[in-house]
Amino acid sequence: MITEIYCVSGISGEAENVFISSGENVRLSCNNALSDCKSKYTWIYYNRFRHLAIVELIAGGIKRKDTERHERLSLESDCSLNIKNVTEEDYGSYTCRKYVNGQQQGPDERVSLNVLHVSVSPSSSPSSSSSSSSSSSSSQTEISPGRSVTLSCQLYSDIGFSCDHWVSSEGVELLWVNQAGVDLKTDSRYQILSSSAPGHCIITLTTTLLNEDNNREWRCQLTRRNQLKTSVRYTVKYSGEKTLFSDRFLKTFTH
Repeated sequence: MITEIYCVSGISGEAENVFISSGENVRLSCNNALSDCKSKYTWIYYNRFRHLAIVELIAGGIKRKDTERHERLSLESDCSLNIKNVTEEDYGSYTCRKYVNGQQQGPDERVSLNVLHVSVSPSSSPSSSSSSSSSSSSSQTEISPGRSVTLSCQLYSDIGFSCDHWVSSEGVELLWVNQAGVDLKTDSRYQILSSSAPGHCIITLTTTLLNEDNNREWRCQLTRRNQLKTSVRYTVKYSGEKTLFSDRFLKTFTH
């Protein structure tokens, strides 16, 4: 699945905020591109929090091979920039810039890519896999009942805003919900904590796993002005051996 993002043209420095989950594909469009754009347009990446200088990703249709993500980049005939399998490292500012005879022409088109990502503790799980679906990504990790697990959902942003700013001025909110979409803060079984720092917005979910949590889904969702923008699903999956061990233990304990 490819999420299409269209840059806002106009004054240099203006940017559209785009929210996407890790694991998805995204297309960044250069609206003012001409038919011969591949020879005249350059895509530039910058991230203040990763202490990266401005990096040319693609210039004249040629990918820069010294960029860590270059294998995941491709350029469309209309000069849209495709990024496959977005990671939390991809957040930042992307700029489409036009050059004629080596001179910049017209305003930049810039988009700020904000990435939602979930990590799990303990991280030493036996196996894990991930897949993507419309406006969300999902992950499955094999762990055992009786263990405490913490899921950390983080919004990576290059804007420099804290969570307080996102909430007050942009109406952005992070929530942990169940499969029915019910906010898990209403369930005493879960401990939900939020933290805020410039460029980072985090909400964690901590709970002790039960046998009946096998195949249970929890979802971290990001809304903006009460509209769902993106989400990450986390599905608990117990291995057969550990489930059998847990069942035997419970039966022995009961008797």
